[in-house]
Amino acid sequence: MSGELNKKIAELTARVDRLPTIVLPISVILSLAFGYFIALYDVIDIGLAFSPASIQYTGLTSGQATTVVSMGLFGYIPGAILLGYLADRIGRKPTLILTALLTGVGSLGNALSVNFITFTVFRFITGMGIGGDLILVPVYLVEMVPAVKRATYFNLVYIAGWAGLGLGPFLASEIVLSNPVIGWRIVFAIGATLAFIVLVIRSHATETVRMLSIKGHVDEAEKVVRHMEEEAKRKTGMIDLPAPQVTSFQSRKVDPFYVFKNPVYRVRVIAVMLAIFFFYFGEYPYLTEYPLWTSTFLGYSGQLGQELTFYFGLAGIATFLGAIGLRFVVERVRRAVLATFSYFVGMLLGVIIAVVGAMNKDVNLAFVGMLLTNFIGVGWSNQLNYLNGTENVPTYARATSFAISDGAAHLGAAISTAIIFPIIQSLGSLPTWVIFQIPMVIMGIILIKVLPNTIGRSLESVNEAQAGV
Repeated sequence: MSGELNKKIAELTARVDRLPTIVLPISVILSLAFGYFIALYDVIDIGLAFSPASIQYTGLTSGQATTVVSMGLFGYIPGAILLGYLADRIGRKPTLILTALLTGVGSLGNALSVNFITFTVFRFITGMGIGGDLILVPVYLVEMVPAVKRATYFNLVYIAGWAGLGLGPFLASEIVLSNPVIGWRIVFAIGATLAFIVLVIRSHATETVRMLSIKGHVDEAEKVVRHMEEEAKRKTGMIDLPAPQVTSFQSRKVDPFYVFKNPVYRVRVIAVMLAIFFFYFGEYPYLTEYPLWTSTFLGYSGQLGQELTFYFGLAGIATFLGAIGLRFVVERVRRAVLATFSYFVGMLLGVIIAVVGAMNKDVNLAFVGMLLTNFIGVGWSNQLNYLNGTENVPTYARATSFAISDGAAHLGAAISTAIIFPIIQSLGSLPTWVIFQIPMVIMGIILIKVLPNTIGRSLESVNEAQAGV
C-alpha cells in the first residue's frame, strides 16, 4: 500500500480508538451477544440433555452420547478455521451471517433428531457455526470499539452472551426435569430460534472500519467513522471529540497465513493456542460430562441424580455473575496475569472441590466447587482467552490466526471428552480430573512471558507498529 493510504488507515483507526463511548447500534450488540448466548448455552445444555434424567428418551446410550458431544466439538475446528479465513478474505459481516445460519440449521436438526446418525451430523454442523461465531464476535468487537476500554466494552457483550452459560443452564435443567421425554428437544429448539433471529439482525450491521480500510474501501470506512463520531457526540453531549493519537505503521494486503512468517506473531499465536488448548482440555469435560460422570462412575440416580443435575444447572448462574465481576478488574491487570489466576483458582481448585464433593456424596461441597469453577474458571478465562487471541495479531490475519488458535485448541476439548472416562477407569476419578487441569496453569505462566500489555493501547501500536507485518 502507498504511504498516503497507510496514513489514511492509521488516521481512521485512531479516530475509532479515541471515541469516548461505544457507538454500535443496540441491535448489533444484541446480535453479537445472542451469538455468544447460543454458543455457550449449547456447550453446557447438551450435557443437561444427556443427563441421567433424560438420556433414555434421546434413544442414545451413554457411549453414543459421549460421541455426539465430541462430534460437536470436532465441528468447531473446521468451522473456526474456514470461517475465520473467510472473515479475513471477504469480511467480518458476511461471515458472521453464515455462522448464525449454520448454528440455526444444526440446532434445529438436533431438536428433530431421531437416531445416533442424525444427532452426530447436526451436532457437527452446529459445532461449525459455533466455532466460527466464537472467533468472529470478539474480532468484530475489538476492531469497532475504543481502545481505552476495549476489554470493558467487549465485556458488555460477554456478560450478555454468558447468560447462556449462566441463566440458560438453570432454565434448561428445569425444562429437562419437568418433562424428560421432550424437554431435551425444547432445549435445542430454543437455540435454533435464537440463531435465526441473530441471522436477520446481523444482515443490517456494518463492516468493521479496519477491514474496510485494509481492503481499500477507504471512502466507505470514512463514512462509517463519521457516523460513529456523530453518534458519540450525540450520546455524550460533547461538541468536540478528543484528538486522535495516530500511530504510524505499515499496512499490507497479504494472505492471512503470511502472519506466520513473522517470528513475533508466530510465537504469540502458538502460545495462545496451547493455553486455550489445555484450557478446553480441562474445561469441557467438566461442562459437558460432569453429570454423566456422576451417574456412570459414582452411581448417582433417582433423587440424588436429579439433585446434582439441579445444582449443576444452578451453578451456571455463577458464570454470568463471574463475567460481571471480571468487569471490575479486566482493565486493571494484564490479560495474561488474570488468565493464569483464573486457570489456577477457578479451574484447578474449583474442579478439585467439585469432584471431591461428588465422590463423597456431599452435594453441598460439590456445589461450592461448581460455583468457584463457574465464577472464575469459566466466567473469566474465556473472555481473557478471546482477548489474548485477538489483540496480539495484525488486522489482515486477526480472524485467521485466532481461528487457528481457538479451532485447533478445540481439539483439546474433543480429545478430553472422548478419553476422560477410559482414563478415569485406569487412574481413578480425582487423579484424572486434576491431571486434566494442570497444563493450562503452566501455559498461563508462559503467556505472562510472551504477550505484551494491551490495556488501553491501540491494536496497531501493539502489533503493526511494534512487530511489523
